[in-house]
Amino acid sequence: MEKKIKAKVWKFGNDIDTDLITPGKYLGTAELNDHVLATEDPEFPKEVKQGDVVVAGKNFGCGSSRETAPEALLKLGIVATFCESYARIYYRNSVGLGLPPLIVPGVSTEFEKGDELEFSYETFKVKNLRTGKELQAESIPDFLLEILEGGGQEKILKKKLKQKVKELRAKEKQ
Repeated sequence: MEKKIKAKVWKFGNDIDTDLITPGKYLGTAELNDHVLATEDPEFPKEVKQGDVVVAGKNFGCGSSRETAPEALLKLGIVATFCESYARIYYRNSVGLGLPPLIVPGVSTEFEKGDELEFSYETFKVKNLRTGKELQAESIPDFLLEILEGGGQEKILKKKLKQKVKELRAKEKQ
């Protein structure tokens, strides 16, 4: 996880539920990525690039507890989401997968689609490079930040298991 982000903004509104992020009829299909957030912005799945970010209003990720919602955003190249609030289960799924969910009061009124956003994990400051406006994101608790820095729970677990296997094999050779 980079200490600083400089990225293009994709903006969405309030109450973006997991069915809008990953439509149910496409779950488990090869076409899923072609429909991520397409009902909200048809250009999004076609034009999103690695390193872009999502900015949205309140209650992002509400609805069902689909882990596929943050996973699909990651697969399309989104490196973080900046919202006024999140549904709790979405927030935890996002952290678990390694996609930083940042809570930023007022963010949805200060950014437009296509703006460039700058963010620092050291200060938790969010800046709109078009307007110069700066906002303060809520800090992420250290134990969740560790998961995000490790790339998500699965990557951390795989790394720990690999290390444990290495240690056990070394013991067997003694």
